[in-house]
Amino acid sequence: MPLPRTLSLQALNRATLARQLLLERANAPVVEAIERLAGMQAQIPKPPFVGLWSRLADFRRSALFDALHRRTIVRATMMRGTLHYMSAEDYLGLRPALSDFLAQALRATLRTRLDGLDVAGVVEAARGVFAEHPHTFTALRDRLMERFTDADERVLGFTARMHLPLVMVPDGSAWGYPADAAFTLAEGWLSRPMGTDEGPSELVRRYLAAFGPATVADAQAWSGLKGLKETFEALRPELVTFRDARKREFFDLPDAPRPAEDVPAPARFLPEYDNLVLAHADRTRLVADVHRPRIVTKNLKVLATFLIDGAVAGTWRIERKAKAATLVVEPFEPLSASRRDELEAEGEGLLRFCEEEARTQDIRFASP
Repeated sequence: MPLPRTLSLQALNRATLARQLLLERANAPVVEAIERLAGMQAQIPKPPFVGLWSRLADFRRSALFDALHRRTIVRATMMRGTLHYMSAEDYLGLRPALSDFLAQALRATLRTRLDGLDVAGVVEAARGVFAEHPHTFTALRDRLMERFTDADERVLGFTARMHLPLVMVPDGSAWGYPADAAFTLAEGWLSRPMGTDEGPSELVRRYLAAFGPATVADAQAWSGLKGLKETFEALRPELVTFRDARKREFFDLPDAPRPAEDVPAPARFLPEYDNLVLAHADRTRLVADVHRPRIVTKNLKVLATFLIDGAVAGTWRIERKAKAATLVVEPFEPLSASRRDELEAEGEGLLRFCEEEARTQDIRFASP
């Protein structure tokens, strides 16, 4: 049997960028794109719009906005217990594999605060409230406190969120959702039942398609699930394997794209909490360890970043004063003139997309 091929960090980088539609913008509908990305982190509603702009040719805000209102895309709790944009089909099919994890995450987070609480009773009561019509979690907690008078209202809300398959209800806000959006039962919103829990195999396949080649630890970091080694072993006959310089084993789908490591990677701006920077236990294929602390704040906010030659090379933000919008680019290291020109060209499009109502738009490079 031939030894597994060795992959360099650069090869892993280019393979992942190809899956994440970041080597060239794709001509794909929004639903298809989000399925190819295995969902998009959506703790804040705006960043996925920016993430799609960086990945799709001629993307317009209305494309995602319309998909949310047509109910072909949903915003719901998924991997790692965080909010994601998912296609309706993927949510119905993949959410059941995360049910046990979400319940365990609730227990791990609240610990003794759950002692004495009738969790099953809270879940059923919350289901009944949401079955009436969509509710914000503020309204839900008020209703639950009428019955569970001695409970912590935050515990009641979190229990409902982690046990029930809920989706957020979009409205006419600029980025699809108000600050305190209402939730409702997924099956009612989508007029279809949830799928059955057939284990994490399909979740692993979808992860590899979007982020591979990857290790077992990488898949666990992305999903929040533990003990996936057994799943990978069961899937081994249908996967291909590789090694890196450290002899770690990487798994992948046989026909997934693995471009040459010298394929050019254009400058790209990624939003806060982008999939790309959260999907691996070892993120050195994307960001050097020395720079990693600079993209995550003390309160665990993941900053907006930009890519140069496929690697995270700095952070960015947009400052708005009256009708003036300024893109502030903060590189980790000095940039060459050609790199600045590349970022400026991409940044002008980013400003037009994000700040279309601004009368003036400017780009400022901060000193490293």
